[in-house]
Amino acid sequence: MPDRDPRRPTPVAFAARSGTYGYRRPVPDRFRVTPSCSIDVGELVWSFDTAGGPGGQHANRSNTRAEVRFDVARSRSLGPRQKQRLLERLGPVVVASAADTRSQARNRELALERLRSRIADALRVGRSRRATRPGPGAEQRRIDAKRRRGARKRERGSRWERDV
Repeated sequence: MPDRDPRRPTPVAFAARSGTYGYRRPVPDRFRVTPSCSIDVGELVWSFDTAGGPGGQHANRSNTRAEVRFDVARSRSLGPRQKQRLLERLGPVVVASAADTRSQARNRELALERLRSRIADALRVGRSRRATRPGPGAEQRRIDAKRRRGARKRERGSRWERDV
């Protein structure tokens, strides 16, 4: 990785210092994932790269591909159960990227939305299954279906087998 000019701030440092993402929209303090889970924006690490694919000089020269990383293991924003669930389902670091559009700002939004959906899906708790017994109507339908299936198979045989 080439050395950067230390006098030039990174986009993340610029956003944190100036209060904007670089496109005049204020930076929220928290990133809301679900109604019960929000992450401190300072825990999100951004990186930008040239997006591949067609686009001529713009694609070759502009850092429009956005990638956002969230370190679950080191997060102070998550509760212990949330952290444990994310570690089990997604691992210690969650990464989301977007290179769909020519705009870095739009790719940032897409990457954030993808990160939000991945974390929200991993935090979702499914309903536990309760064991139940089939009702009498279901039992009767099952027996009737078996009887019809057996009769159909008996009719497939040759005539002399049925007479015996």
